[in-house]
Amino acid sequence: MFNGEFTEGRTTEGGGADRWRTLTGRKKLLVLAHTEVYRRRLQDLVALVESDLRVEVTFTVPPHAFNGGVARFLTGVGAEVMPWAEAVRTDFDLALAAGSRGMEQVRAPLLRVPHGGGEMSLVAAAPGAASGDAVRVREPAGITGRSYLTWRGAVVPRAVALPHRDDLRALRRWCPEALPVAEVVGDPAYDRIAASLPFREAYRAALGVEPEQRLVLATSTWGQRSQFNHLDALLPRLLTELPRRHFRTALLIHPNVLARHSRLRVRSWLADCSRAGVLVVPPEADWRAVLVAADLVVGDFSSVTLYATMTDAPILLARYPYADANPASPGVDMALAAPALSPTWPLADQLAYAAAHYPRREYRRIARRISSEPGRFGLRTRRLMYRLLGLGEPAFPPVTEPVALHAGELAL
Repeated sequence: MFNGEFTEGRTTEGGGADRWRTLTGRKKLLVLAHTEVYRRRLQDLVALVESDLRVEVTFTVPPHAFNGGVARFLTGVGAEVMPWAEAVRTDFDLALAAGSRGMEQVRAPLLRVPHGGGEMSLVAAAPGAASGDAVRVREPAGITGRSYLTWRGAVVPRAVALPHRDDLRALRRWCPEALPVAEVVGDPAYDRIAASLPFREAYRAALGVEPEQRLVLATSTWGQRSQFNHLDALLPRLLTELPRRHFRTALLIHPNVLARHSRLRVRSWLADCSRAGVLVVPPEADWRAVLVAADLVVGDFSSVTLYATMTDAPILLARYPYADANPASPGVDMALAAPALSPTWPLADQLAYAAAHYPRREYRRIARRISSEPGRFGLRTRRLMYRLLGLGEPAFPPVTEPVALHAGELAL
């Protein structure tokens, strides 16, 4: 029987913040949701511990140019969101991050994962990243780049999760001091897409694709090199050259575009397209389901286009910044294998050409470069996370679930 006294909503029993909790003594896991893209990537890791009563998950939104809307989404789904200023003053047992900003401020062992697939871009390297003049040397813009793993010369993450064995070679060149904490675990998006392939027809139904229609998916990354920056050239072709009785068109835009320019503004820019029947996929909808549903992909310099090599959808490559591309990335192989979109030839004819000359064997080879641990991301990553948490794993195997897609999620 409780003997404490309630006074204005407070109890005289116990002390500290834990006196309000029903479950205490949990391991505390912090998720650094810099952006919507990072949050979605990390959600596949959170799922590995979500039913464990020994672990309590808290989200925080570090400062980032593209963090608009992340906290609102997390609050909307009922997540505990701790202000960044408070998070960096609080001790945690483990932190998860898909980006590097602010990671040195976190008071927890940090597990760093990639935010996308392929390590596709190059950026100017930090001094000491590789031999030679740092002004001229460029490193991968991702998890194997020294600038993304170190702070003031020291490696920050307690563990670095790599998708492919080839990434060890890149890490050995660009940040060899991180090799002792690196572990090859596979790629979560690769495994989720593979698990979702049998549900293609259900996704097409949710998207409103008729049996006689082919779904054309136009994808765009963010920034001045993106397809979105040239949509005034592509959209008229999608609207006028693809008969609606034969084609359904969907547009998948990188969430960073909406975070920077606002959801309302992007929706306004694309209002005529939506009225004309183009499906503008919102960030709440899982892009992996839309990709699995597609019959044809018109893509640019993005991970989504690279993941399309896992499906049977022919690819037309709209834009590719070869000068800034990482030559070791499977994205470059994809750019060489996929036919390039012509500004003058009829779009329907180009899509037919891409389908007739589909390089199946080459795409399969490229897809294998995304993950060297297909189907094992959950198993290997859960083992790593529980080791860092100092807990024994649950006595059942992790399950890789197919992604969900509901018609109600499809309104931008």
